Amino acid sequence: MATVKWPAADKRTLLGKRISRTDGALKSTGAAKYSYDINRPAMLWAKVVVSPHARATLVDVDLAAAAAMAGVKATWKDDTLIGKEVLYAGQIVAAVAAETEEIAEEAARRVKAKFDALEHQVVDTNPALSKDKPNKKDAGNVDDAFTKADVVITGQYGIPVITHCCLEPHGQVTEVRDGEMWVWPSTQAVSSYANGLGDAVGIPQNKIHVDTQHMGGGFGSKFNFDKWGTIGAVLSKQSGRPVKLMLDRDLELAIAGNRPSAFARIKVGAQKDGTITAFESELWGTAGGGGGIPNQNVMPYVFNKIANQRFSGIRIITNRGGARAWRAPNHPQGCFLTMSALADTAAALQMDELEFFLKNVALTDRPQVYEEELKIAADLIGYKQKAHARGDKAPGAIKRGLGMSIHTWGGRGHPSECDVTINADGSVEARCGTQDLGVGTRTCIGIVVAETLGLPLDAVKVQIGKNEFPTSGGSGGSTTIGGISVSSRKAATDALNALCELVAPKLGVAADALEAGDGAIRQTGKVENKVAWKDACSALGVNSITKRGVSVPGDSEKAGLISQGVGGAQMADVSVDIETGIVTINEMVAVQDCGLIVDLKLAESQVYGALIMGITSSLFEEAVYDAKTGRMLNADMEFYRLAGIADVGTLKVHMMTGAAYDDRGVIGIGEPPAISPGAAIANAVANALGVRVPNLPLTPDRVLTALQKGGIV
Repeated sequence: MATVKWPAADKRTLLGKRISRTDGALKSTGAAKYSYDINRPAMLWAKVVVSPHARATLVDVDLAAAAAMAGVKATWKDDTLIGKEVLYAGQIVAAVAAETEEIAEEAARRVKAKFDALEHQVVDTNPALSKDKPNKKDAGNVDDAFTKADVVITGQYGIPVITHCCLEPHGQVTEVRDGEMWVWPSTQAVSSYANGLGDAVGIPQNKIHVDTQHMGGGFGSKFNFDKWGTIGAVLSKQSGRPVKLMLDRDLELAIAGNRPSAFARIKVGAQKDGTITAFESELWGTAGGGGGIPNQNVMPYVFNKIANQRFSGIRIITNRGGARAWRAPNHPQGCFLTMSALADTAAALQMDELEFFLKNVALTDRPQVYEEELKIAADLIGYKQKAHARGDKAPGAIKRGLGMSIHTWGGRGHPSECDVTINADGSVEARCGTQDLGVGTRTCIGIVVAETLGLPLDAVKVQIGKNEFPTSGGSGGSTTIGGISVSSRKAATDALNALCELVAPKLGVAADALEAGDGAIRQTGKVENKVAWKDACSALGVNSITKRGVSVPGDSEKAGLISQGVGGAQMADVSVDIETGIVTINEMVAVQDCGLIVDLKLAESQVYGALIMGITSSLFEEAVYDAKTGRMLNADMEFYRLAGIADVGTLKVHMMTGAAYDDRGVIGIGEPPAISPGAAIANAVANALGVRVPNLPLTPDRVLTALQKGGIV
């Protein structure tokens, strides 16, 4: 009888191999349909009307001129906001739907929204602007530890607000007809997307059909239907026609979520041998009008066993669009702040940075893992050959340096359900109400089911992306792979055992003596006694077998199928032109563990993508706001720049594998490799220049300013 326990390494045919995405051809040929590609018959286009003010009272909204335009079929205004304050530029107050996108844009311009502007505040760099009570932590005897420390360094560091910049903006196509609703949203949570969506139009949740076959990035920002989801439903019901409402790029960047900023004054004490004895941090930042900023849980980051710690954090409320989860919430900020200060401590001790980190991994929760990962990263990047003390003394304007960082994350799988059906013709289907954010979820479900049934990957048809399928959690927190791998494994195992019960009499053995492999049902230990898969399935006659697998995270973890808690180490090799201030990435290395790997190629792909994302935020990304108008100044793809292929250098990824990792079960990898790039790159720049560039992104003006303050140029 098959069990759900993961197969041993020598028994795996698909698990852990480098397998290309099953939907790769669809995407590379343009056949994959994203929300933006859905064009329903007689579909209308919707555009929203927003506040131009960062803070104002909305006095009135007059839709008459817009509604009178030829081609305009539906209008909406937010009556709940009339007489109340709007709290950021870009806040939606009205919307229109028209026959064409151009008519909708013109109609939106004709909506007359009257505001009384109020004083606003968008600055997040000054802690004196906070009205919050500080969040504090104090452990050990911090003052005494600093007094006894051989070296004490102080520094101020900062990481700005950045946006998710999803290449497919937020939004959806909505069709309301005959008392039901069909929605094609760009979402990270297919199964739960419809929760509450029908309230505004009187449609019960069981009459809402959600379909997301492909989506163009979310990074934590696309869990709910949001205001534009409600607007789409109202406009569709009002007009009796499908409505497409996708945010334009400026609104996508300004209001659809962001990662909070974090600035900190940090003080570190250490002994001559490099042992860290004290860590004090005073942190501030903004999450817009609400939400959290990095707190004592991520400061100091990873090195949480430092005996003497003090933390004080305050949030600055600003009139900006609100923050949302961004690929490892709060971890990239805590990592950058902590690792920058620790690298500066190593420099003050005149100690090799790698030696310093290795000396202090004992102050982490997984010292042996970090030690191994740091040493592998050092070998991959050629640390012994390239390393030098802070400040490249080589002649010329180009200075080269190395930097490093380590990180952690949870990644336990979420609740998930999956149905697996075996048909009489031998075909196999898996259905799960999960979503594929572009990471290969379809492929991984197929791998698990095919591995369990002893079939090739292309023998399994995987259906996802609809809320009519068995419920599965949203894709956030690196939880998807753990959830869907267990639910699909359980479903396939139960379906296989049911088939074995039918086949056992033909083979003259008990069902629990059978296994699946090489396209057959066969006797364990006597594989020549077998029946081909299709012949075995023909015993079903006109019937089929459908079994539902359910993953309850706690139970799955106890069974050894999933786990949580991963580590990673990254190193960067950069060159900096001290005449222009331009930072160039020569090479980045990432070493990452994530338990049992379902698809090695896709796991590596996640890390490569995280490195590119991290390089982008390290060198280019910052949401720039004008203090006078309260508006985001670079809400476009020209001045909110993303990295191109020429910006990323050579990337190397090493996944930690072997029994020690496989035995932990499946753990998510979406977030962790996106945490360390900023810290590693900033430390490499400091190593190259001999001075710290304290704030990300590492733009030429910031580099030159740091050099001038340090007396280098």
